[in-house]
Amino acid sequence: MDFRDRNRRGVKRLLAAFAFALQGVRDVVTHEKNMQLHLIIAAAVLALAGLLRLPLLHWVLLLLVIAGVFALEMMNTAVERVVDLCTEEFHPLAKRAKDIAAGAVFMYCLFAVVIGIILFLPPILRLLK
Repeated sequence: MDFRDRNRRGVKRLLAAFAFALQGVRDVVTHEKNMQLHLIIAAAVLALAGLLRLPLLHWVLLLLVIAGVFALEMMNTAVERVVDLCTEEFHPLAKRAKDIAAGAVFMYCLFAVVIGIILFLPPILRLLK
């Protein structure tokens, strides 16, 4: 097998990995109400940022925070699915795992709100003057 064959197989594997990742995104967007809510809020935040003409650095911060919320929500969903796969009956450790994963999303969202207030409050106050 020469280099080109290995490279093609590597590219196919990479493309398959992207396809699996996109399927995961599609699944969480389609089936998870919390992710749908995060998407709606993110769209509203980005629309407001556009209306207020926030500076580039603020856009970068917003996009990082939004991506973090999405990623954590997906990880939370993955933890919940794995726990559900492992046990159908109530188990205190299963509950703790799910609660901790949900708590991580909640904590990040609280800080996202604080960051949003820091970024949006000054231009909104200037607009109201």
